[in-house]
Amino acid sequence: MKIRLKEMEEDASALREMQYKVETEMGSLQDPAAAATFQANREEVDSRSVFVGNVDYSCTPEEVQRHFQSCGTVNRVTVRTDKYGQPKGYAYVEFLEAEAAQEALLLNESELHGRQLKVTAKRTNIPGMKQYRPRRSNPFMRARGPFLAPYFISPYGYGKVPRLRMATPYSPYY
Repeated sequence: MKIRLKEMEEDASALREMQYKVETEMGSLQDPAAAATFQANREEVDSRSVFVGNVDYSCTPEEVQRHFQSCGTVNRVTVRTDKYGQPKGYAYVEFLEAEAAQEALLLNESELHGRQLKVTAKRTNIPGMKQYRPRRSNPFMRARGPFLAPYFISPYGYGKVPRLRMATPYSPYY
């Protein structure tokens, strides 16, 4: 019983230590200097990684690792999945050396499970740079008011308005 209690206390102390480490790491991200070092570390890891597109859905991370083993020592293989656990068709391969990632780029258009792989350098995600663009208003559309004048009675019946379409010139930038 005492041995079990001692093991539980050791586990609890190890958990407290890990929790402290995570809290200090999370707190240090608020500090701009720590955030810069974190971003530099992320860029260094991304320089050792490649993006692999057109991966077969039945392909496992071990098979992708075996395919890229000839380039160098593979540190990690991540096959991305959707929220249901189904593969999305692409993977990331992280190597121990940056030279191995350059060697892996030579495997572009190689075949795995009968599919031609697309291998490119992994890009570093820049926080705050989203691809989202807000919707632009159409200058040819009038603003719709919340009500119609009470004296206006439509000849088409209540709520029925003829739809007039204005001929607008083609503009690819709107």
